[in-house]
Amino acid sequence: QVQLVESGGGLVQAGGSLRLSCAASGHTFSIYAMGWFRQAPGKEREFVAAISWSTSSTYYADSVKGRFTISRDNAKNTVYLQMSGLKPEDTAVYYCAAIVAAYYSGSSVYTEHSYNYWGQGTQVTVSS
Repeated sequence: QVQLVESGGGLVQAGGSLRLSCAASGHTFSIYAMGWFRQAPGKEREFVAAISWSTSSTYYADSVKGRFTISRDNAKNTVYLQMSGLKPEDTAVYYCAAIVAAYYSGSSVYTEHSYNYWGQGTQVTVSS
């Protein structure tokens, strides 16, 4: 079991920055990768970014490349999403998720169905 708790959401003006954090607990040694997804009102949940727990390889959605940075601190079992140049269309609930190595079948880290554990989400609102 892996528990994930997000923090750092809030209200920010367009062009501003926020840093989201996701603290993992439980069987963190079993994590293969962690990712961020978001869901805006009336829309499906979409991939934002992901990071390999062992190699730190990173993956981004085209819509956030160059503006968002995912990173991780293995010692703290925490993954971060630094968001800058925020736009109103970035408004959404942001979810942290983890892939457990034992369950991983090699499917894409861009796909939510690859993830085994999810946080409760944190709201990010960008005003224009």
